[in-house]
Amino acid sequence: MNELWNDPRVQILASLLMAFVLGGIVGYERQYRQRTAGLRTNVLVAIGAALFVNMADRLDGHGGSVRVIAYVVSGIGFLGAGVIMREEGNVRGINTAATLWGSAAIGAACGAGLFFEASLGALFVLAANTLLRPLVNAMNRQPLDIKAVEATYTVYAIAEREQRQTALEQVEQTLESAGYPIRELQQHAFGQGEVEIEATLMTTSVDGDALDAVVEGLAKLPQIHQAFWSPSTTE
Repeated sequence: MNELWNDPRVQILASLLMAFVLGGIVGYERQYRQRTAGLRTNVLVAIGAALFVNMADRLDGHGGSVRVIAYVVSGIGFLGAGVIMREEGNVRGINTAATLWGSAAIGAACGAGLFFEASLGALFVLAANTLLRPLVNAMNRQPLDIKAVEATYTVYAIAEREQRQTALEQVEQTLESAGYPIRELQQHAFGQGEVEIEATLMTTSVDGDALDAVVEGLAKLPQIHQAFWSPSTTE
């Protein structure tokens, strides 16, 4: 039995099989929740990490394995960045990217023959994605404590393209007069003949009712067809 286990081919088969199983366990939970990186992605990441570490171990011993693990840790960041998306001021996919990072660590541990550590890693990654979910959902349902959260407030105005310069001046003048200095002012094409003016305020705390009144005043200007504001929080 010991002779069979000492066979490098058996060892790499066991490593890849373990990476396949543990990566599949993590990926199943992601697939069940229909995340960007699901079952196949997590399995592939785990198998790839295990295979790289195995090759390094065979070619250059444990020292080579350590170097390859370091490369896996940094290289998986590029894959994780691909699943992170920014939509309307909100960032999505960070948890999926972190799960991929965990799958890479599980695969690397399998490749190094550390099956106990890999099993514990898979267990804890799975626990973070399942057991902590009710707690996170409960916290997200709590009212937002504006004093404890740094927020960015942006005012948007839609105007005719021919009137954009006048509209820009009106937006800037109105907000400045109301006590909302502008940190950044941008304009983007909007539809066929309109522009969207985007004014990011310097303040990180506003009175919602007061800002509503300012925006309503903007919307009544003849150069502006529509106006609204939106907050976004930063972690």
